[in-house]
Amino acid sequence: MVRETQSGEVGSVESRGAGLEAMSPEPLLTRDYETRPSLVYERLRQRHGAVAPVDLLGVPAWLVLGYREALQVLQDDAGWPKGLENWRARTEGRVPADWPLGPSLEVNHVLIQGGPGYRPLRTAWDQALKPFQDPRNPQAKRLKTAVTAYADELITLMGQAGGTGLADLSAQFSRPLPLMVASHLLGFPGSQGDDALMDMWRVLDAGPDAGPALDRLLGALAELAQLKLRTPGEDFPSHLLAAHPDLSLDELARELFMLLGMTSDHVGILISNTVVEVLSGENSVRASLSAGMVREAMNRVVMRKPPLVNFVPRFAAKDTPLGNYTIRAGDPVWVSSAAAHADPLFADHVATSTTVSTRAHLSWGAGPRQCPARELASTVAAVGVGRLFERFAHLDLALPVDQLPWRSSPFMRGLRSLPVRYELAPTPERPVAGGSAVASTGAGEAGAAVTPDPSARQRSSLWRYLTGLIRPGR
Repeated sequence: MVRETQSGEVGSVESRGAGLEAMSPEPLLTRDYETRPSLVYERLRQRHGAVAPVDLLGVPAWLVLGYREALQVLQDDAGWPKGLENWRARTEGRVPADWPLGPSLEVNHVLIQGGPGYRPLRTAWDQALKPFQDPRNPQAKRLKTAVTAYADELITLMGQAGGTGLADLSAQFSRPLPLMVASHLLGFPGSQGDDALMDMWRVLDAGPDAGPALDRLLGALAELAQLKLRTPGEDFPSHLLAAHPDLSLDELARELFMLLGMTSDHVGILISNTVVEVLSGENSVRASLSAGMVREAMNRVVMRKPPLVNFVPRFAAKDTPLGNYTIRAGDPVWVSSAAAHADPLFADHVATSTTVSTRAHLSWGAGPRQCPARELASTVAAVGVGRLFERFAHLDLALPVDQLPWRSSPFMRGLRSLPVRYELAPTPERPVAGGSAVASTGAGEAGAAVTPDPSARQRSSLWRYLTGLIRPGR
């Protein structure tokens, strides 16, 4: 038996009051979800309405599909708090110890944390990021210069195959660029952060070596935390320690892990998706990019293909009506930005043809826990995309847009690869003092023109990997 809601959605009368575990929710992370997630969201919306019970690799949860309901959850931190201690099934021992999503949620950092410790930690994050996000600040200006230098170095490396050729912009540009910027922000001395970046890649890809890679990465970040405690500099961990001196080395390492992982993957996907938007769009899209409207292109992209498709879980503080169901206290609730953007109650009011896009997207969240690094991440992505289209005279997709391979996870959705045919612009690269386009920071001033040892860069695992991807021109 079903009933139609006032919004035209369909929900089940019998299951409205049933407990989550008793509802036999359908698996979310299926092959259909990986290839066509929009169809999965729409099927769930038709069956359940704005909120649907789903199975996440053996664990039941509520998935928020409606834009209005997403805002209701995201903007009410008291009614829908974060923090795994609020998860009733976990407290009662009903979440398997080997649950695949467990490790990513157990690293208790600012994105995950709830309770009284969150507010001082978030305040410290805001203070530590301000020098790098306020465009009037000299550190923000130096960081932007460093992002341009990293982008140029990656493009020059691709160009070693010749003035024309084939490249995978995801592996050779979109993914390494934000990781290199994050390493710059963390203040890794010299090229020591490159091995950590490779391990971050392995963790994000969740392959068979992800576990050992995570152990190595957290160890490297703990060593970095010790270094910053002894010799603070003008970098993010030093600013974070100054704003929150009570952080232990272990807690600081977890926060650095969050910055390195979340920001880099989000930004990398945003760069790739924006490039696809431009290359597959009408001439007006490229024209608007030439007019300096990179951020407008990015805003259009995150409306249709947000990198962060599902936010980390929140939990009902008490039994609360949401959509067509009553969410029991302690039930996990996952807000889907991708599904919310496709909600007809929202999407039907967004004009797709306008040059200026809406800012009402949920790509960075909403409410008091909106992403603290959103301005930083947007700047890195915008500079990266802009530099690509300045340095290349021609860029074309090497595959039809509907054949590009996607990778999906419970949180992110991005391209596995972005094959392109390119032709470098004839304009020579701007010279950089010291013969290197890369700025690297240690304990000194963030963004200062410190030239790394070229042989050390060449020996690094990241650079060996990127060099191995160079494909001869055709």
